[in-house]
Amino acid sequence: MESPILPRRLMAEPQVGARIAFRRTLSEADVALFIGVTWDVNPLHTDDAYVAALPIQRRIVPGLLTASLLTHLGGLWAFMASEMHFEFIAPVYIGETITAEAEVVSVQASNRKVTLRCSCANMDGKEVLRAEVVGFPGRFE
Repeated sequence: MESPILPRRLMAEPQVGARIAFRRTLSEADVALFIGVTWDVNPLHTDDAYVAALPIQRRIVPGLLTASLLTHLGGLWAFMASEMHFEFIAPVYIGETITAEAEVVSVQASNRKVTLRCSCANMDGKEVLRAEVVGFPGRFE
């Protein structure tokens, strides 16, 4: 079965070295909605008194919420991920602005399988997440 042809969004065919990025501030509402969907009620995300006694001092954004910022980039490309590998490097605090970036690092011509190197950084430029995502991009006119 052939994948549907979609209106051009990023590129006609994936090219090694192609990059895309976007920035978003993760709000209290974003965290609350994510916790509502996932039921991740870890006190690191939900309990101010609990985290006040820890070195982090403030509640942190769930790691998978930060990682999910990368799905916006994939959505622009109609990318269907088959593998995702995440490395959580530093905490993300509620209210921080995160830049998510993806770069095409390999394209297998035989099956169009694409590998993306991804990262997220906070507003100070500190990397908070690294990822490798493998999958298949949609076809574009």
